[in-house]
Amino acid sequence: MELFDSHFHIIDTRYPLIRNNGYLPEEFTHQDYRKRLSTFDLAGGAIISGSFHGFDQSHLLAALKSLGPKYVGVTQLPNNISDDKIIELNSAGVRALRFNLYRGGPKRITHIVSMAKRVHELANWHVELYLDSAHLEELSSALLPLPAVCIDHLGMKKEGFHHLLKLVERGHKVKATGFGRIDFDPSEAIKLLHQTNPDSLLFGTDLPSTRASIPFQLSDIHIILESLGGEAAKKVLKENAIEFYKIKSSF
Repeated sequence: MELFDSHFHIIDTRYPLIRNNGYLPEEFTHQDYRKRLSTFDLAGGAIISGSFHGFDQSHLLAALKSLGPKYVGVTQLPNNISDDKIIELNSAGVRALRFNLYRGGPKRITHIVSMAKRVHELANWHVELYLDSAHLEELSSALLPLPAVCIDHLGMKKEGFHHLLKLVERGHKVKATGFGRIDFDPSEAIKLLHQTNPDSLLFGTDLPSTRASIPFQLSDIHIILESLGGEAAKKVLKENAIEFYKIKSSF
């Protein structure tokens, strides 16, 4: 079965890296990524900028060039980014803007909303949020009306999961990633999210699983297959992400 990896990081020490709360990840190049998943049938993927990348895109653009047109990028941007730069990044294969609300420092929700609308109007991008679902109660009223939102790692916390379901009801997405980061049974969450909206879930490896208590393992894929069955799992493992990231290839 083909997989689309909707969430992984490339960490290349040739390009700028910044410490986050004192943490600097080990190198994980595009060659390391290919080697780690050499036994998988990959239909493409989304390279995610982490907090340790800051606002630098040099690593991302290099990785996109190396991995090829089946891969897209998700980046972080400063407030004063120009429209021309966003359009330039879109032409290079970037497809979304990410906010780290878990380890990336305080972010005003008004800024997130403003930037989400701006990048969607300019380049048809969505926004991706790394957050704790326990905080969705205070954020959901602002997030629900946005054009397109994706929440990382099943929201990570059981508290606030019902708010995650409300986002999914509205058509927003959730990544079935980072099972070693969550405090609940991923199988039950996957079933509920899929029942609420079969188009909502996107599989990803979360490699190299920086700071995760349990890194990605083959059993993560088995959890999805066993929770949903083969046909439904295909949507999660490949089809939903290809549509969401607007991959212009026939697989």
